[in-house]
Amino acid sequence: MGIIAWVLIGLIAGAIAKALTPGKDPGGCLVTMLIGIVGGLLGGWLGKAVFGVESINGFFHLSTWIAAVVGSVIVLLLYRVVTGRSR
Repeated sequence: MGIIAWVLIGLIAGAIAKALTPGKDPGGCLVTMLIGIVGGLLGGWLGKAVFGVESINGFFHLSTWIAAVVGSVIVLLLYRVVTGRSR
């Protein structure tokens, strides 16, 4: 799966991560999209690094989406720490 697919997954994963983590975040839709894209890429990289696979299974597999959402949650929490906006 290529980088374009991770960007598309990241857009949706960013919205899911924001819904899963309570609290108000600075920024709007654009920040959520950027967090999702970076989180999706991070999730894909972690999947490769941790499990040693060339790529996560595929666009419609659950493991791909879990990796993207987990990566997005990590990036969102880091964003909150950096901006100083936590619960």
